[in-house]
Amino acid sequence: SSLLLMSGVVVTVGLCRRLARRRLRSRPLLFAFLVEMFSTFQICACTNELSLLGNVEPKPHTALTLTYGFTVLHGLTLAGSTCNPCGTLQPVWGGGTSLRMGGLKIAAQFVAAMLARVFMHFIWSLEMAEPHLGALSQGCSSPMQTTEMQAFCIELLFSVVFQLAVLQAESVNPKYRVHLIALLITMLVYAGGNLTGAIFNPALAFSLHADCFYDKFLSYSLVYWIAPCLGKFLILYVF
Repeated sequence: SSLLLMSGVVVTVGLCRRLARRRLRSRPLLFAFLVEMFSTFQICACTNELSLLGNVEPKPHTALTLTYGFTVLHGLTLAGSTCNPCGTLQPVWGGGTSLRMGGLKIAAQFVAAMLARVFMHFIWSLEMAEPHLGALSQGCSSPMQTTEMQAFCIELLFSVVFQLAVLQAESVNPKYRVHLIALLITMLVYAGGNLTGAIFNPALAFSLHADCFYDKFLSYSLVYWIAPCLGKFLILYVF
């Protein structure tokens, strides 16, 4: 049921992106906003569902296999979208994208993050699959299983490694690049998922753990918003 749900989200987002591409080419700002929103919605919705499958046996093989598979799927179906505020900052910093367009895309990403959370909570309330039972009663299921400073350093390091790999992989054939990036993300999730969740995406972190941001805003904004952005700026400065 979870796989069917995530597949349905991917298909629906693909149809919405295609419709927007056909109808809104003459309105670039609206087109950019909607495409980025649809794409980020897909990643956030699927990751919300995947977060419930972390305890499926055999652990952690099932969760890591699904992480790799859906990361490849996202890479193949969401070409042209960053779905990550940190990734959006790069062309803005380099002058390839206007500040207005960059701000619009980041706004779209956070809107999509919230919409994905609301949508998935509605689906979970229907309790159509066993992992959905009791999912809404968890509240702030904190992914931070270490000290705040260690969590900050981990998310910063993972962001640097990920952004550096993305830059280095730009010259790789796209059909191989998506597998390399997916493999790296899976390795990072395996290495740090039990400590911080290994998210390194501010919009995704908000979608997954909005309750935690409400309860401990300063701590979670430091670890899941500032650390990834700082990692991105370090990479941009070095390069």
